Amino acid sequence: MKRRPLPAAAAAVAALSLLLAACGGSDDDTNADDKIKGAESATASPSPSESAAERPKIELPDEAKNVFEDAETGDPKKDAVLADNADMVNALDDAIFRGTTDTEALNFFLSDLGRMKATQFVKGYLDNDHAWAGTTRYFDRQVSFRDDGAAVVIYCADERNAYLTDAKTGKADSEASAGTKPYVLYNTRLE
Repeated sequence: MKRRPLPAAAAAVAALSLLLAACGGSDDDTNADDKIKGAESATASPSPSESAAERPKIELPDEAKNVFEDAETGDPKKDAVLADNADMVNALDDAIFRGTTDTEALNFFLSDLGRMKATQFVKGYLDNDHAWAGTTRYFDRQVSFRDDGAAVVIYCADERNAYLTDAKTGKADSEASAGTKPYVLYNTRLE
């Protein structure tokens, strides 16, 4: 994991469970009802049916790119959840690059415990004067729906081509990236 340092206070980013294990290698179906040690629930504010015109605009700098695979499943409901998931990830990065935890996008896509964890995560970057550059690929994104109406998105991130930078100079911070793992498994809950 190169671009997402895990300060103790931000271990569960936006209430995503980060499992520092390589993604892939298992063909087993993931049961969204299974409890994962350390996993917490995120609460997303908007419903997938809200219009795109109401959403905040998120633009990452040219040196940072998120690529989201598996965006279209053929199921409009799942596709809307995947779009919200991508926007939530981009909202976190938008806050890092803006240098503040008080952004329209974070307030729109996260609430309650998820918003609190997102704030802690972004502060982990800001307090250490970090940003990131490169490309992060999000793949194997799977959506399931719970009986309570919530959606669960489990997905992998490949951060081999992303790295931490000094937020002031933009230079790579190889010391901060040392020892991090390039693959991360996320488990999110959207309501």
